[in-house]
Order: sequence, then structure tokens, then C-alpha cells
Amino acid sequence: MVLFLVFNHREDFAYFADICFKSFGDRVKYWVTFNEPDFQVKYGYRSGTFPPSRCSRPFGNCTYGDSEKEPFIAAHNIILAHIAAVHVYRTKYQESQRGSIGIVLHCMWYEPISNSVADKLAAERAQSFSINWFLEPIIYGRYPREMQYILGSILPEFTTTEKQKLNKGLDFIGVNHYTSFYVKDCRFSACEPGPGTSKTEGFWAQSSQKNGIPIGEPTELSWLNVYPQGMDKIVTYLKHKYHNIPMIITENGRRKTEALMHKETYLYTHNVSCFYIGYGDVNKADSTIDELLHDEKRIDFMDRHLESLSTAIKKGANVKGYFAWSLLDNFEWNSGYTVRFGLHHVDHKTLMRRPKMSATWYKNFIAEHRKCKGPDQQQLEDANDSPF
Repeated sequence: MVLFLVFNHREDFAYFADICFKSFGDRVKYWVTFNEPDFQVKYGYRSGTFPPSRCSRPFGNCTYGDSEKEPFIAAHNIILAHIAAVHVYRTKYQESQRGSIGIVLHCMWYEPISNSVADKLAAERAQSFSINWFLEPIIYGRYPREMQYILGSILPEFTTTEKQKLNKGLDFIGVNHYTSFYVKDCRFSACEPGPGTSKTEGFWAQSSQKNGIPIGEPTELSWLNVYPQGMDKIVTYLKHKYHNIPMIITENGRRKTEALMHKETYLYTHNVSCFYIGYGDVNKADSTIDELLHDEKRIDFMDRHLESLSTAIKKGANVKGYFAWSLLDNFEWNSGYTVRFGLHHVDHKTLMRRPKMSATWYKNFIAEHRKCKGPDQQQLEDANDSPF
């Protein structure tokens, strides 16, 4: 990620993308330039908990970095690298290969903690300083107005030529969604220091509770809440804000965690600041394979989130697909093999794979809903090679 502090490496990324399009475009029909760049810049260049581990106090304790400037430089170069790759695909390959290209953001839903104007604006700022930070430039050619007003000269500017290339710079929005939070204003009200509360983060604070009542179904820990309604709300929000550009739910799921952290259910966090990517329960040290395969909570999580997604679709959201995270237990970014998101269990010693109950449930879910479709709709989806 250090390369995204360097201007000319955008061209290197476009060259790399060109090789991928040329080599695999006859088989790959859905291209993603970056996965969760909003998290990459926050944790790679602000808190320093992700590579390249750059930050400055009070956001983190790193050898190098500037937490108040580098996240915006890195994000700016990632956006322009994305557009460079999209330009290559659209001008050289898309017409013949008939594929689509987009970007994936980690999309949490932020609910205003009150009906006050200040808290409603804070919830919008939370989105502006996360997903809209990337989507507004890529689709509209400009940074969110909230970012422009608060950051001023800290925010890099696009040239006239870059703005022209940025217009409608994707074919679909990839949505990774797991959880939701309440948000309160920190611009006109005093807040304890924490994620989001500083000027360069947008002056907002998140909480999983409102007046002591959790936002969703609580688990053993007070800050772990299941809020399926957030799926409907974030998809509907994106529908209205970006004129119903096609969306694909690229990640949604829950995880089990190896017995080296807590003895209770807990929420997966990317860093000590508690930005969450999913929820799950901890495997006991003496867990048997049979216990690991019976993942009823994952089934409940998926069932309720798919129902919420169905609500958004019935209201007109242009959702083209849903991908559960994940097919297999895998190497999970900075958590390695200590967490399990898979619908299939993997024995990390023997690599033996076994379907969990959730895999069978999901297979039956897809089969049942395909039966509900008319022949005309099914033929259309088959012709379009729909990922759903």
C-alpha cells in the first residue's frame, strides 16, 4: 500500500490491470479494482494497524506516517488508479469481452442516535468520510461536499481531465455489509476521543447502544449486535444516492473464532478502535468437528439478512447478486487462521473440507427461490450470466 503515496504508480496499476484483462477477460465477467479501499486507507495510513503501518499520534504509534494527510493522498491515488484501470477496460476490452467493472466498499449502516438535525447530519458525514469518500469521485467526479467543507486544503483536488474520466467510473457497486451503528454529532457537541470524532474523520461518534438499548439483537458482549435491517437500509441509501446503479452484495456473513481470544461470543474487529466486519462465536478449546459443522447461528444470520435484502429489492433496488462470506474457512487477512467465516469447514492440518449446515441450507435456499421464478425471468438471468 505504500505505493499509493506515489503518483506514478497509478500507471503501474493500469498496466497490471491491462495484463489481467488480456489474460483472463474471456472467462472473467465481473472485475473489481479494489476491495475495501476505505478500510485500507483508514487502517493502513491513519491507525497503522494494516500494512504499510503508517500513522502519527494520537491515531497510532508508528515509525513513519502522517495520519492527518496521508489517508487522503492514498485514497486520491487509489481513486485515480481505479479510473485508469476502468479506462483501459472500457476502451480496449469491454465491448468484445462483455464484462463489467466496479469497486467494493465496506458499507456499514449508520443510524442517527436521535432525530436532531445535528445527529442526522453526523450520520451522513459518517458515510461521506467512508463509502462516499470513494463513490462520489468515481461516479460524480467530486469529493463529498461535507469533506470539502471540513477538510479544505487537506483534500487533494482533481484536474479537469481527471474529472472528465471520473464521470460514471464504474458499472456496479460492490457492497460488503455486516453490521450497523448509532451515530452522534461531535461537531457541535462534545465527544470523548474515539473513532470518527476528529476533524479529519468527520466529527462523529459511533455507538452500538442508544439509552442503554442495543441497536439490534445482543449477544454475550454488549457491543455485539445483529441488525439485519441495516442491509435494507444501506442498499436503499445507495439506490437513492447513486441513481440505482447496479449493486452486488460481495460479502455478508458471520464467523467462528479459534479458542485463543475470548471464551464468549465476540465481534471481529480490525483494530482496537472497534471497527467491525462481522460477528461470530468462539470455538471452545475442546470443540468437536460435529459442533463446528452445526452452525445454526450462521444460518440465522444469513436468513435474516437475505430477507432484509429482499425487502430492498422489492422496493426497487437494482441488486444483481449476493455472495456469502465465505465458501471456505480461509486465511482471513490480519487474523490468519484464527477465524472461520466459511460455509465449509477446512481442517488446516489435513486440508479436508466438510460442508457445514449453512452450506446445505444455502444450497436449498437458492434452489427454492429459483423455483419461484417464471421461465422468462430465468431465461433472462441465464442469458445475462447473472451471479445470483
